[in-house]
Amino acid sequence: MNINVSTEPQVNTRPLTKSEKVQARHMATAWQAPMFNIVVDIDMQHALDQRREGVKVTDIILAACAKVLMQFPAVNALYHDDAVHEYGQANIGLAVASDRGLTVPVIHGADSLSLDEIAERRRALVSKVRDGAIAISDVLGGTFTVSNLGMFDVTQFTAIINPPQVAILAVGSTRMCQFWNDGDPQWRKISSFSLTCDHRAIDGALAARFMSALKATLEGRSEAGGE
Repeated sequence: MNINVSTEPQVNTRPLTKSEKVQARHMATAWQAPMFNIVVDIDMQHALDQRREGVKVTDIILAACAKVLMQFPAVNALYHDDAVHEYGQANIGLAVASDRGLTVPVIHGADSLSLDEIAERRRALVSKVRDGAIAISDVLGGTFTVSNLGMFDVTQFTAIINPPQVAILAVGSTRMCQFWNDGDPQWRKISSFSLTCDHRAIDGALAARFMSALKATLEGRSEAGGE
């Protein structure tokens, strides 16, 4: 008896949605940029202490980024037509996942907002994304992007820049780590932050100074920053 057994696996084909097609083309464009990343471990205790009703750690990170971006305008910038366009206002995009795919709504003028105002804008934008009510004006004009996967227990990852922006920050989960601390071992709540940069606009030294200033801000320390 001859039994014909197909060696071909069963395949379920899912066409990309319109937004996924746009995202795919966008990411293909991003890979044309020479990218590198800088990773810094940050003690999150000071940031965690700032949480309150309606304010999450993500909001505190967004507020810290807005502050530090004003010190480093070359990071708060777009690369276009062989020129770097620096902005005097921090328009921070936040990567938001939904059933419709990945969307990056923008908190415009985050540098001029209080922490509570940033939290309010973030909540409104996330709700609009998940309700399918996001408008074109909500996703345009970004100068920097934050992608936080800490809630999924991802310890560290490298994000792809959102062109024509020149940098994106990837935030991992907070975990307990032991530090030597000059001979006095201590357990601290640590998160890994990874900054991916377009090397055409940002060099390693600038990226390192930006991350050092962001670390100091989130840890509640004063540190001379800027370019």
